[in-house]
Amino acid sequence: MSQATWTISELAREFAITPRTIRFYEDQGIVSPTRSGRNRVYHPRDRTRLKLALRGKRLGLQLAEIRNLIDMYESPRDTAAQLRRYLEMLEAQRKSLEQQRRDLDLTLAEIREQQQNCHTLLAERGNVY
Repeated sequence: MSQATWTISELAREFAITPRTIRFYEDQGIVSPTRSGRNRVYHPRDRTRLKLALRGKRLGLQLAEIRNLIDMYESPRDTAAQLRRYLEMLEAQRKSLEQQRRDLDLTLAEIREQQQNCHTLLAERGNVY
């Protein structure tokens, strides 16, 4: 039985990304397709690494962190050290996102206050918004 392979177009469709995104991950050494003439041929390892890279991106991880995540999956699985490191990465990202949410909430409150001030000033001058 031959090993399953994918073209760049097939992977782009499957993951709803552009071929350019896949080429970026290739440039970064995350995927390493073989070549058949001028065509890139992606193997299961490439597909898995791409899937992990996209997961890391969705989690908001930096490229170095994404590489670290991928490396964890390529070493022996389910070691305590791997799981602890992954938990640390997730915890740091969660804290960062929660801080961003607090910052956004403060900014939105300030915007609402400024909008209300503008409406009040317009109403005092007899102008209706």
